[in-house]
Amino acid sequence: MRGDAYSNTAEGYFAILKRGAYGTFHHVSEAHLKRYLAEFDFRYSHRSALGITDTMRTDELLREIGGKRLTYRRTGQAAHA
Repeated sequence: MRGDAYSNTAEGYFAILKRGAYGTFHHVSEAHLKRYLAEFDFRYSHRSALGITDTMRTDELLREIGGKRLTYRRTGQAAHA
């Protein structure tokens, strides 16, 4: 242990990441790895073990997405009709 850092903390974080990657996404592309990590960082930082309720988590999520746009960019593959 060093300060508030424990090996169990890192193991817990990666367990959540691994469960989500295999259970929810089934595959994690290297091109979008930053996005997956950002999502799981949010989940870990706003988990119920820290006293965060679903309402509080939702409110924070809505605050963080304010002013951001999702765009779709074609990759050169044929568009499906």
